[in-house]
Amino acid sequence: MVGLSRDKVASHAKFAEKLGLNFPLLADPETGLMQALGAWGEKKMYGKVTQGAIRSTFLVGASGKVQEVYAKVKAKGHAEKVLSDLSV
Repeated sequence: MVGLSRDKVASHAKFAEKLGLNFPLLADPETGLMQALGAWGEKKMYGKVTQGAIRSTFLVGASGKVQEVYAKVKAKGHAEKVLSDLSV
């Protein structure tokens, strides 16, 4: 498991320590990787159109190939959905 956001490395370190995360958080301040993955772009926030992170999950198999993409997800219930799909 890996996390990716536009936040800087120092911010990730504080966040990971605060939550006790046991996986790496990657910093993409220029959003190049996020754009390539389709996880950065136009979205609506509080009724306004803006550019930002599009919450997404990518399941990558042992071979390194993407097995499943969950795009534009909502946080509530998402982890349970992914875990359920992994159990199949």
